[in-house]
Amino acid sequence: MPHVTIYTKDWCPYCTAAKNLLVRKKVAFKEISVDGDPAGQRAMAQRANGRSSVPQIFIGETHVGGCDDLHALEQAGRLDALLAS
Repeated sequence: MPHVTIYTKDWCPYCTAAKNLLVRKKVAFKEISVDGDPAGQRAMAQRANGRSSVPQIFIGETHVGGCDDLHALEQAGRLDALLAS
């Protein structure tokens, strides 16, 4: 299973929803909080092709996007395959 990384902020309900989906699926992930961290936010945006909203989710080196993108993959039945790659 590829490494999953999620960039978050503590107050973000979309971050919580994305993490909850990963927890329900029993997927281990590395959470990187960019709360109050301008350098971390810039690094996240650079890695996410300019996207600066949170969460930003990566499965391996694949940029999934945000919470809605993660849930869309799940609803389309494509998340498990991505996690297994």
